[in-house]
Parts: sequence; C-alpha cells; structure tokens
Amino acid sequence: MWLQREITLRPRPRGFHLVTREVLEALPELRDISVGLLHVFIRHTSASLTLNENASPDVRDDFEAWFDQAVPEDARYWTHTIEGPDDMPAHIKASLLGPSVSLPVSEGRLAVGTWQGIYLCEHRERGGARSLLATLSGE
Repeated sequence: MWLQREITLRPRPRGFHLVTREVLEALPELRDISVGLLHVFIRHTSASLTLNENASPDVRDDFEAWFDQAVPEDARYWTHTIEGPDDMPAHIKASLLGPSVSLPVSEGRLAVGTWQGIYLCEHRERGGARSLLATLSGE
C-alpha cells in the first residue's frame, strides 16, 4: 500500500511543538499496516521536523534556548534580512535539523521509543500554518 496526504498544521509561535497526535490523526490508514514506513516532509525553509523526547516540556525549552544562542538574530553578518530579523536564523536552524523524518511502522503503530515524539520546530515568530507531506508505505 502507498498513501500520500498533505497535513496542514495550525500556526504556532516560535518553539518546539509536539505534533505526533496531529500526524497520526490525519493517517487512520496507518492502523492497517503491519510493517511499513512513514515519511513526513515539511514544505517550508524556516521550520523543520525532528524526533525527540516527548515527555518533559523542559526539553522543548532547552532546544529553543540552545538554538537561539547558537544562531542569534542580531548577528551583524546576516545579509538576508528583507523578511525580518528572524528569517535568516530560521533558515539556518531549519537546515541544521532538516525537513523530514522517516519512521518505522509495526503492527499499526509507529515503532518509535516510548519517549519519542515528532516535533514541529517553528523557527519564526509568526511562521503561519505549516504544510506537511506524509507518505505511508507498507503492507
């Protein structure tokens, strides 16, 4: 079976947001897969996806703190500034984390660790709605 579906995520503020539930709710067919793969791709250059610890909100805060220090908005060397001070740093952060995650599916569920979840990493203050393209394959 192959299935591809666009998932639109509501706008969120800058930060790291768990979206596992939203992705799974958009793909009820996943329950019919005994073995397969889910690939989720974000169609934006200023946001990213990652898989990480899904229990403690401190993890999300620490991610944000580290990325804001590592890629500051007020760096004098940015030349791509026409879309605002958070735009170029958002592109850098998105490149560091990447635009997609590929996750195994087993017996109708994501075969990830107990404490793992899919994050939307919103790197802009007002990034707007985000579009994901989910491709599910398996049998």
